[in-house]
Amino acid sequence: MGEINISRAIITKRKEKGIKQEELAFRMGVSKAAVSKWEIGQSYPDISLLPRLASFFNISIDELMGYEPQLSKEDIHKLYIRLSADFASKPFDDVMAECREIIKKYYSCFPLLFQMGSLIVNNSVEFIDNDKKTDAMQEAKSLFIRVKTESDDPQLCRLALYMEAFCALMLGEPAQVTDLLEGDGNKLISPENLLARAYKMLGDEKKAKSVLQIGIYQHLISLFNELTDYLALCDGERFEMTYSRCVSVIKAFDLVNLHPSMPAVFYLTAAQKYAISGEKDKALKNLKRYADIVTGDIYPLKLKGDAYFNLLGEWIENLDLGDSLPRDEKAVRRSMAESVTKSPVFASLSDEAEFTAIADRLNKLQTGDNICTR
Repeated sequence: MGEINISRAIITKRKEKGIKQEELAFRMGVSKAAVSKWEIGQSYPDISLLPRLASFFNISIDELMGYEPQLSKEDIHKLYIRLSADFASKPFDDVMAECREIIKKYYSCFPLLFQMGSLIVNNSVEFIDNDKKTDAMQEAKSLFIRVKTESDDPQLCRLALYMEAFCALMLGEPAQVTDLLEGDGNKLISPENLLARAYKMLGDEKKAKSVLQIGIYQHLISLFNELTDYLALCDGERFEMTYSRCVSVIKAFDLVNLHPSMPAVFYLTAAQKYAISGEKDKALKNLKRYADIVTGDIYPLKLKGDAYFNLLGEWIENLDLGDSLPRDEKAVRRSMAESVTKSPVFASLSDEAEFTAIADRLNKLQTGDNICTR
């Protein structure tokens, strides 16, 4: 716990009640000098007086002592954004030390613990030091386990379960992932259908449409991410079939504008597969598409709807991070560039003039000097 601010609370609450130090002293059975010392911070009330003081001011003992065991959603959001920027510009160990202090102070604030775990995961995946990465993932995993087992919020518990599984995967524990998630995806019914019908029956057609849009949007993100992962596992004819269907989804939902990071990852994955199989022309074609997206007019990156998904505004605002990225944009840009320029997968293309031109465009991302050349 941080600094005890009981003196400030006593002064504030006494003045709110409109009473003098003498009256408070009389009510508590102490001298006026004792109250004066409390208020200037020279001493603290005896522990036996804390319940009486809290009751007299009609506040909790935590409030009396200036201790906040929970942070608001807005406070968590601001804290996450600041720490995310710190991870992109300050030494990793320094920011981790601050995260640990925050976690200690708010160890019972489960939404905060979940976001701290997510922050650590999102900012440790690229570190070269494997020991440091492993330690960070273990710390994050322990936070997700605490949230999963202690929180009474079912949705937060489910998210924590998924993030625990992600950490286990990053730690090379695939059996643990299957134990955690096996059977969790066997759902053929989504709540959006029933909710939308209910809202329609209640005469709220706009809400019904909004519920369905939110469901479609989330399922679209899940579908496309899974298609991209599937693409990475496929070869030959099945690879080309999957590639073709992914391109169709990109066009059908205008994903380059709606959610540019998803088609970018798709084209990068395709380029990697083509490079490994020795198909240089196709690899370069997909790398160019990747570069066109990530050096295009997509910044600042934000979660958003479009002309089709026009009822997502309130839902996005109510997300824990709102429309913000889970990682600082500076780190995202660096990652986007280095996924190509520092990847050994593309070593066979290094002598190609087209690859050099693509690499030059991507390197400008790290300075923010991205110019749309589509």
